[in-house]
Amino acid sequence: MKKLLFLCFGLVLSACGESANIEGKWVEPVPNMPGVKQGFSLEQGGVAESINMATLQYNAWQLEDNILILSGKSIGNHQVIDFTEKYEIASVDDDKLILKNGDDIREFTRCTDCE
Repeated sequence: MKKLLFLCFGLVLSACGESANIEGKWVEPVPNMPGVKQGFSLEQGGVAESINMATLQYNAWQLEDNILILSGKSIGNHQVIDFTEKYEIASVDDDKLILKNGDDIREFTRCTDCE
């Protein structure tokens, strides 16, 4: 019985192991623009920044359970509008982040050479 409990405890600990860190720079291809990527940087303290998106300026992020919440300002047509986007984290590892919002699925890769 003790061996079984020890085995179960070990399995629970390994299942609860450290998950991939979501902080970092994440990019996806820009539709209809081969070779061009866009995305966001998720920094410590909930600070977010846009990557290659002049009109969509991310400034904050947070996690609530398995939901990534991004917020910022949309700039266009001589106006600035605050926005918030919510995505379910379908999958994340060291190199790939898959976000889902209804039928919208977005696949990001970690960018190590983004400025």
